[in-house]
Amino acid sequence: MAAKTIVITGASDGIGVAAARELVRRGNEVVVVGRNPAKTERVARDLGVDHFVADFSDLSAVRGLADDLLERCPRIDVLANNAGGIFSAGRQVTVDGHELTFQVNYLAPFLLTELLMDRLVASGGTVINTSSVANKLFGRVDIGDLDAERHFRATKAYGDSKLEQILFTKELDRRYRDRGVTSTAFHPGTISTGFSNDKTSPMYLVYHTPLRHVFLTTPEKGADTLVYLADNTPGRDYPTGEYYVKRKVAAPNAQAEDADLARELWDRSVAMLHAD
Repeated sequence: MAAKTIVITGASDGIGVAAARELVRRGNEVVVVGRNPAKTERVARDLGVDHFVADFSDLSAVRGLADDLLERCPRIDVLANNAGGIFSAGRQVTVDGHELTFQVNYLAPFLLTELLMDRLVASGGTVINTSSVANKLFGRVDIGDLDAERHFRATKAYGDSKLEQILFTKELDRRYRDRGVTSTAFHPGTISTGFSNDKTSPMYLVYHTPLRHVFLTTPEKGADTLVYLADNTPGRDYPTGEYYVKRKVAAPNAQAEDADLARELWDRSVAMLHAD
């Protein structure tokens, strides 16, 4: 199988690093993207790959990242939107005026994908979104309150963003499959990483205390489905437009199957990003 050019965001830690390492080992050309300059550079140096730094809480940084990737990558076979997190218990607003969780986990990856779409079409590429079982546990998308101005809870914001990623996956696949671009989403498991570093986050105790040894699995196991989706051929080796758990198609939140909601979320996302 020919080597692929694979861009992985959120690749300075956790499953992003583990996936990048395995995909490089398999002979692919990987580009790692992270928020932390020192950690991202260290990962890139260790793997012998190119890297870029971008903070998804600032959409201008996402636009700059897209420019850099278009200059660096004459083709993009896989875009793995893996960056994200769960943040503090209180609602935070980005410099762009959006709720932090919504922007970092969903809107910024949507923007990056949109900006790279022509290159993805030319490459016959695929987009892989790192979702979470939180889409079922906590997610309930209110299309009229995407920035959680009326109702905010940290866990709900996280679950909503992971559900929005699946809606995005399905709508992207519907819109672009005939043009050669496909998309999937997956749940990596609950991973032992630096995830949820904010001590006020409701998930801090799980990720940063001895409880992690009870509830969490390794980044390598979490990366397995991402590697499977990236290294195989979408549409031939596995169906696209689906949500995966442990390499198998799984049932997401019932809202994820609402095609009208997926279309409206897409249209509202575009309007948010291109408002004057």
